[in-house]
Amino acid sequence: MAAAASGSAGQPEPETEDDVKRKFREALERKNAQAEKRAEDSAKDSSKVHGRHGPAGGRRTFRRKSG
Repeated sequence: MAAAASGSAGQPEPETEDDVKRKFREALERKNAQAEKRAEDSAKDSSKVHGRHGPAGGRRTFRRKSG
């Protein structure tokens, strides 16, 4: 019973401002590391066709439906 009186068993103790800033900084570092990894993965050209594209040239023609 004496242990329950000295501290709240169900509630965590309040965090200091430094702890909160540290946690946010660590989360931001993890987020940036993941973004860098995704950028590196997308930089690799994994498609089978390289340098090809659809028809390129001329103006597009529109024809009226005859019917």
